[in-house]
Amino acid sequence: MGSRSTISQLALMTGLLGTPAAAESVSFDCVILPGAVEASIRMTNSLTSDASCIVTCKFSTTKYDNNPQITCAKPVPAGKEVEMCRLTSGGDKMMKPIGGQAECTE
Repeated sequence: MGSRSTISQLALMTGLLGTPAAAESVSFDCVILPGAVEASIRMTNSLTSDASCIVTCKFSTTKYDNNPQITCAKPVPAGKEVEMCRLTSGGDKMMKPIGGQAECTE
């Protein structure tokens, strides 16, 4: 009977914790800076309140199989566009962004 009450307590605690907030996709921009060896990763928190945001950008370079990728996370004020981070290519010229995503959670 002890294990049944433990399971009941666990079920109750799980219900009390609730479900995590859903992340919402937001606009972002992966921009190669002049010189093509560094990129700026920017995003906009389009939510109505401050949020924890994360953005990922991936780039192709002039070197075969060198596709630098960066993921940045930090709090962003509501309605603000911010530079999340910068990425260096390691010396190879960046050609173009080849993927990415961004999302915020209130």
